[in-house]
Amino acid sequence: PTMTLPRSSINALRSNLDRALSAKDPAAIATAVDVPLRNTNVVGGPSGGNSSSTSGSVHREQLKVDGVDWSNVLNYLLDVHLAIASNDLASTYEAQSSLHSALNHNLSSTKGNWLIPGIHTVCRNTHRTAALADEYVNRNAGTRNDHKRLQSAVTLLQASYSKTLNDRVELRPNEPLSEEGSKKVGVLYIVNQLFSMYFQLNTLRLCKNLLKPVESRSIHESGTIGEMVTYRYYVGRLNMFEDQYELAEQNFDYALKHCHKSSVANKKRILNYLIPVKLLRGRLPTNKLLEKYSLYEFVPLLNGMRTGNLMEFSDGLMKNQDLFIRRGTYLLLEKCKMICYRNLFKRIW
Repeated sequence: PTMTLPRSSINALRSNLDRALSAKDPAAIATAVDVPLRNTNVVGGPSGGNSSSTSGSVHREQLKVDGVDWSNVLNYLLDVHLAIASNDLASTYEAQSSLHSALNHNLSSTKGNWLIPGIHTVCRNTHRTAALADEYVNRNAGTRNDHKRLQSAVTLLQASYSKTLNDRVELRPNEPLSEEGSKKVGVLYIVNQLFSMYFQLNTLRLCKNLLKPVESRSIHESGTIGEMVTYRYYVGRLNMFEDQYELAEQNFDYALKHCHKSSVANKKRILNYLIPVKLLRGRLPTNKLLEKYSLYEFVPLLNGMRTGNLMEFSDGLMKNQDLFIRRGTYLLLEKCKMICYRNLFKRIW
């Protein structure tokens, strides 16, 4: 017989989901479909052979709420918990992707937007389990670029994106989630997850497909502050790769200004890109700012540019070359040499 979760675990997960769906409680649904990834040391382990994509779920529970069948969602959720308990990353991703697919299906047949927090939770976990499983496979096989799971996860998130974007109900910002609300309220969070995946996969051209629909409907101006900050951060990075430095600076400035003051790591992430853009535009940050966020890799570049010391600038660029290449800012910083020359000539004349 195929292994399933213990009956007590099945009953607990089932009654949580049942209660949340019956009450149409958005936050409770999000909690019910969440899985304990962050505190688990899912190490990989053998692929247990019962990968859900080939044989359907190993669980056979039934769940109907208000005439809608939620059995698939429940069974695949149980599969994810089972795979995590078995420390099996490949099966965790397979089960998670089946759960995502089942929830996408039910999203189409529900009225209103009370399922959106649940969809967001599932999108985040699909992205995360895909990345973890790919990392595990690459580490074991000694490869670097096998992104098979992340690529298949993109398809699931794209489906969630179209289902939310194409909802006919008009978006009214800041309304509570309800049976009448627009599913478009879910778009921006999913777009940000997709941006993150496209950057990981280096398929930046696909970002363009998201920009037009979002901006033509002004969806990027009606999310939560966190969603709008993340959106501007990714669009800024996109502008940067297209050499649109003025736009990039505006987007990064917005992101930095509105980023929560206690999110030091996020501010640092924004500054990793904002500083190179500002340097190229001849705006040099203060040493105090670099110190506050421990951005010491920029210190020699800044000193070199201020004083026209080409040697200090070039050494600093060389020393942190790998870091800058990984971030995708190396070529941009190399262009700043011109400003170094300019300041050098100013000193000489």
